[in-house]
Amino acid sequence: MKIAIVILNWNGEVLLERYLPSVIQYSEGADIYVADNDSTDGSIAFLSNNFPEVKIIRNTVNGGFAKGYNDALKNVVADIFCLLNNDVEVTPNWLDPIKNAFDTMPHASIVQPKILDLMRKDHFEYAGAAGGFIDQLGYPFCRGRIFQELEKDTGQYDDITEIFWATGACMFIKSDLYKELGGFDEEYFAHQEEVDLCWRAKNAGYRVFYIGTSKVYHLGGSTLSNMNPKKTYLNFRNSLFSITKNLPRPKALLIIFLRLLLDGVAAIRFVFQFKFSHCLAILKAHLSFYTKFRSMDKKRVKTNFIKKYYVTKSIVWSHFVNGVRKFNILVKD
Repeated sequence: MKIAIVILNWNGEVLLERYLPSVIQYSEGADIYVADNDSTDGSIAFLSNNFPEVKIIRNTVNGGFAKGYNDALKNVVADIFCLLNNDVEVTPNWLDPIKNAFDTMPHASIVQPKILDLMRKDHFEYAGAAGGFIDQLGYPFCRGRIFQELEKDTGQYDDITEIFWATGACMFIKSDLYKELGGFDEEYFAHQEEVDLCWRAKNAGYRVFYIGTSKVYHLGGSTLSNMNPKKTYLNFRNSLFSITKNLPRPKALLIIFLRLLLDGVAAIRFVFQFKFSHCLAILKAHLSFYTKFRSMDKKRVKTNFIKKYYVTKSIVWSHFVNGVRKFNILVKD
């Protein structure tokens, strides 16, 4: 089984200098690529001069996360693709549990390790934590991270368990499956394209797992911070994209209507927090979604839809009304 680690990079020379050495040191047996998204800094020269063992793929445009990986992976031959952010520090033997999972669990098609915060190494990190889930209305969250609440890692998620989506910060996927699914949807540009990819995989009968015996540390927010208005825009819009594509049309339309109401509440909440740019970002997200609804509707999967895609009906209600801050006390529906 051949693993190719593919690091997408855009103007990340400083990040490559800091974190690439750990990937090289602790990833014996894997091929390492840096897929450069048309950087304008010194990333290419830095790699060529300092890490000649790393293969460089030069994308001709910056098409974001989705197109960047779709373009790059056409040039990679491997059994397993590891999609790794350029701000991730890996740990000794991090690949061993991943290899073992693919060797012993033939039903595992996509997996992710434990994602910890590089700045607070005893806490889970926002992008992925201990595996991703969504609620009935399509809002994503993680074991170890509900909205902005990040849990301390006390070993509570040192397990191997099935999840709904794996983080794009460190995702392992069988190359044949990636190709079968057509890769990421490039209209997403960035953010939540991994949720859509995993949802499409599950609708097609494949399974996604979290491997808690492997861990990496993620800096996070290197391209867009968690509270950047552009990230708010992409997250709200792309979540609606995924609902449209991956649920039966009647159910999707009902949820989109409910999301219109709840996203409106979120926008009003931003107003009271004096975060007017985020309120505007939600409005723009919905307008963009409605202009692209027809094209997304045409992408709806033709396979059977999984009926139980969610673990709770409303993570918004659970968190903001019932005060749930930890996944393991969340009431499952």
